[in-house]
Amino acid sequence: MTPFPPASSWRAACAADVPLAAWEGPWSIDFAITNGSDTTVFSVLDGKPQTTTAGEPAFTLCAPEAVWRKFLQPIPPRHHHGIFAMHYRVPAFTIQGDQLAFMQHAHIARRVLEIGKWLALGNQPPVPVNLAPRQGPRPAPKPQGGYVPVSASGITYQIYHETAGTGRDVLCMHTAGSDGRQFHGLMADRRITDDHRLVAFDLPWHGKSPPPDAAVPGSWRLNTDLYVELIMGFIAAARLDRPIALGASMSGEICLELAHRHPEAFTGIVACEACEKIERRQTSWAAHPQVNQALFVPEWIRALCAPQSPAEYQEAIAWHYGQGGPAVFHGDIAFYSGDWDARERIARIDTNRCPLFMLTGEYDYSCTTEMSAATAARIPGARFQEMPGLGHFPFAENPPLFAEYLLPLLVQLKA
Repeated sequence: MTPFPPASSWRAACAADVPLAAWEGPWSIDFAITNGSDTTVFSVLDGKPQTTTAGEPAFTLCAPEAVWRKFLQPIPPRHHHGIFAMHYRVPAFTIQGDQLAFMQHAHIARRVLEIGKWLALGNQPPVPVNLAPRQGPRPAPKPQGGYVPVSASGITYQIYHETAGTGRDVLCMHTAGSDGRQFHGLMADRRITDDHRLVAFDLPWHGKSPPPDAAVPGSWRLNTDLYVELIMGFIAAARLDRPIALGASMSGEICLELAHRHPEAFTGIVACEACEKIERRQTSWAAHPQVNQALFVPEWIRALCAPQSPAEYQEAIAWHYGQGGPAVFHGDIAFYSGDWDARERIARIDTNRCPLFMLTGEYDYSCTTEMSAATAARIPGARFQEMPGLGHFPFAENPPLFAEYLLPLLVQLKA
């Protein structure tokens, strides 16, 4: 017996869905979801989901029943909680057909699956905008902001940064395609800000840090040397005194590089969601002229969050990613899963000169806990910890839970 709801009720719920209605427009698509030998086809005509089907599916999401049953659990096991998580880590799950059509409509397919899951769990419409739990309004931080000039590779950038708290500086570095708003949750946590000053800056082309004059839109490309130069230039310009470095994903990777190149500049380093080399995360779709970047990029990263992370924070992450400049995310991934390769030098990190902590979320399918643990094992003195219930954006997707892992490390570095 199929784990999904009957096709008629599933299509009817899609036709009445508020988020799908909000995406109505001059476009049409037919696609299918296959559960073993059972296939359900969905038709969207002029942006409106139909209760009947007419055309041939442009693409099909295929998986055996055992995979879909895991996906349909209230809290799925890791790698089974979203389309791209399964695409990357579950070999039995495939996306067949027109890949461009899928990337153009990934947000539609994801929402249809959410509706199917909601009904399969015995709920009635309307389907909430986000199936993750809600905890109410996010605490509001009260950061102070400003700009400092930072020169790198012969170019001077105006770098925006925000600070909150007092005490030892913590240099907070955002993930690819996002900005310093990812740290607002930690900035609102008095457990941290009573003894530490969080300093979050936006890389050039990100958030409130503009491109340089006469820059060509879409030309941003990050690499290891430029990244290090920007960070060290910001530390000098902002007059930070041996801060604690904190990053995740691409900023977790650069944390490892900072531990290698400039250990004397930091009191300690906390590298989250990091390993020596990331494969298969480059995607041309993020810069494809026929793909809406503001819709696609949030879908590409959405399943990197743990399903338990509060909806409010997950929605903020997606909103930040939807606001990125032309091909900025694409230019960051050129570093994250291209230029970055520390396999030849990772073992030379000297943790006697700077303590190194590595933390990785259970639900991260891009940099898995196994990948981070393997890298940590190659660095004498590095301390690794898995973070159950968290994903790829730990400080942004669930700041109170991440603080439970961070606070003991801050205590150790204060001793």
